[in-house]
Amino acid sequence: MQLGETHLKLIDGWQRGFPLHSTPYARIALDLGVSELTVLGMLRELARLGVLSRVGAVVAPNTAGASTLAAMAVPRARLEEVAQEVNAEPGVNHNYERGHRFNLWFVVTGRNRKAVGDAIGRIAERTGLDVLDLPLRTAYHIDLGFPVAGGNAPQARPQVNSGAAAGKKPCISDVCAEDLNLLQAIEDGIPVVARPYAEIASRAGMSEDDVIERLDQLVQAGIVKRLGLVVRHRELGYRANAMVVWDIADNEVDAVGETFARYPFVTLCYRRDRHRPRWPYNLFCMIHGRDRETVMPQIEELRACAGDPPMDVLFSLRRFKQRGARLSAA
Repeated sequence: MQLGETHLKLIDGWQRGFPLHSTPYARIALDLGVSELTVLGMLRELARLGVLSRVGAVVAPNTAGASTLAAMAVPRARLEEVAQEVNAEPGVNHNYERGHRFNLWFVVTGRNRKAVGDAIGRIAERTGLDVLDLPLRTAYHIDLGFPVAGGNAPQARPQVNSGAAAGKKPCISDVCAEDLNLLQAIEDGIPVVARPYAEIASRAGMSEDDVIERLDQLVQAGIVKRLGLVVRHRELGYRANAMVVWDIADNEVDAVGETFARYPFVTLCYRRDRHRPRWPYNLFCMIHGRDRETVMPQIEELRACAGDPPMDVLFSLRRFKQRGARLSAA
């Protein structure tokens, strides 16, 4: 997909560090040297083209609500039927076919761990198939960003805010009800309008300044891992999406995970539960590449670094669903 130079600067520059200011799109326009109306128009066009999923927050797993990665071994003839049953569950936000015996992989979110477990139970009951539940135990690197103008992932920028949060104390160790209410209000994204935080405030029963303050504190606390443009990698040409799974000794997995996380081509890296004998792997890393010819040597580099442990590579084949997490799912 051919995008103009200003579109590329917008995508590369604002996948994180979204301005926490009453007129954020005007701030972005100033950075790009265009008008606010031009920025709003470009974002709406990117959404129409399917490149932009939303402008919004990427929430750290299991900080506000709960989530898990799940997998199913689905008979080939039933794959589309089962994928639709999975998609029908409100808490499912990602759902992919991957090249493996476990061929359907999806993420389930909910208010708490019980809600997630209930959703998995409903999927198993409706499909008559077992569901592999793989909750996250340790995150070594979770901060997706996809460059479109060359180079590595878009660089972090300081969070721009209006100063409304100065002197206020966060109610964050566990996410409080006010914060959860705010995160639920932006599940579908930050509105692409001149004063988006005022619109969010009317939804959440807060003031505009309070919305900006709370989002700032959620970012500073690491609850919101990234605030900015959330793009769809396939539409940007990242079509070799490999989930690489490893069987690493429990006393070594942290060291290996932290090492993998430092490689610039690793977009996600985390530890999850094993389910022996069906699933022996406890370390997962994602590599999003433009083609397999680039990705396979990168996987070999990781394998050599780790001392050639047992591993497997699952490339994504089809996307059945991709959207932001639903923290409000029952």
